[in-house]
Formats: sequence, C-alpha cells, structure tokens
Amino acid sequence: QVQLVESGGGLVQPGGSLRLSCAASIRIFNLMTMGWYRQAPGKQRELVASISADGKPVYADSVKGRFTISRDKAKNTVYLQMNSLESDDTAVYYCNTVPMRDNYWGQGTQVTVSS
Repeated sequence: QVQLVESGGGLVQPGGSLRLSCAASIRIFNLMTMGWYRQAPGKQRELVASISADGKPVYADSVKGRFTISRDKAKNTVYLQMNSLESDDTAVYYCNTVPMRDNYWGQGTQVTVSS
C-alpha cells in the first residue's frame, strides 16, 4: 500500500522552529517531485514548498527565506525545516507529489503557532 506519513508538528511560539518529516512507503517517490502543502481552517489547501527529484527547491512567497525543503533518498523521506514561524503558518501540513494525487494524502501533521 502506498503511504505518505507526516510527523513533527506541534505547538510553537512565534519565532520558533519545527522540522516536519514525510516518510514514503515505496522508493518510487524518490523519482518524483514532492511537495509540502498546508491547509488552515477555512482556507484552501496550498502548496508551500516543493523539491524535484534532483533536489531543486521551489517556495511560495509566503515562506521564502524561512522554510527549507530537503529530501533524503536513502530514507525515502522529505523534510520541511520551518524557522521564524508566524501565526499565519498555523495549519495542518501534508506532503504529496506535485502535482498532487488524491490517493496519496496522509493524515497530515498539525502545526500551531501561538504564544
């Protein structure tokens, strides 16, 4: 069964940092562009960062300079290092391919930025 499992979320104060992980169940994801998406309450899901199979990152303007996406192909894992977190970053974070595929959505990981 194909699975993407997100972890690493939590409650953090403004200005703090978190590192999210996305573990893939099969190696084929190493050949795909992978992305981190997020969905805040009452808002549409949005792509915040992606990384190509050869490691080239792309960021949404809202996170540029604060978030860093990376991948470890040996571990079938994609990471999202989030620094200088702001209240607007509060959301459930998901990983998926880019473009997204409906059957790859996992349970997500909640990130809450609050003092």
